[in-house]
Amino acid sequence: MTDYLSLFKEWVVTLGEKHGVNPMLLGCLYLGSKVCFFSTLGYVIKNLRAKKPVIFPLLIAFTFFSIPYIYLIIAGRNISVWVYVFIAFVFLYGIFSIWKKLTAKPILPQGDLPGDVL
Repeated sequence: MTDYLSLFKEWVVTLGEKHGVNPMLLGCLYLGSKVCFFSTLGYVIKNLRAKKPVIFPLLIAFTFFSIPYIYLIIAGRNISVWVYVFIAFVFLYGIFSIWKKLTAKPILPQGDLPGDVL
């Protein structure tokens, strides 16, 4: 098992050197940006419920979401075209899924209609 882990580590480091990207930095940017992204998305949902503006927090959330990919685009070299296409699809899917989650109407249980009085 240790041999497989060392082979994987060597492969990732070699891949990073080949494309001019630091794998540790990319991994840290990815994990850190996702924590910040979900925290900001929670703030967006809080603002939505309070009927406050959400454009600025959404822009910040999108920025956090895109940090590792922007690093890959800027620092990477000799990267295949399919990687850029994949990044574009990730951006589009992220935008679409956030839009769907934020615009979805909550489903109320059968007896809990807004006009019901107990």
